[in-house]
Amino acid sequence: QVQLVESGGGLVQPGGSMRLSCAASGSIFVADVLGWYRQAPGNRPELVARIINDGSAAYSDFAKGRFTISRDNAKNTVDLVMNNLKPEDTAEYLCHLDRRFTGEEFWGQGTQVTVSS
Repeated sequence: QVQLVESGGGLVQPGGSMRLSCAASGSIFVADVLGWYRQAPGNRPELVARIINDGSAAYSDFAKGRFTISRDNAKNTVDLVMNNLKPEDTAEYLCHLDRRFTGEEFWGQGTQVTVSS
């Protein structure tokens, strides 16, 4: 069993920055793939970034150059630093864990990020 709890969301002005954090608990393994998705109203969740380790990350196009994902296996946390935020970044951001080799996946409840002046 895995629990994922996000924090750090809120209101931010365009061009601003925000740091999201996800704390994972339960049976967490280094091999687990951690990531962030986002879901805007009426849309399906879309991948923001995912990380196998601190040196192996993948980003969606809209996140490249602006967002940075990091992972601390000792603390079982995964963070997402978002810079130069745009109104279109407004969404619910969800932490995600993929149990590699088994197909199991887990989701956090999400944290709302609103980019508006």
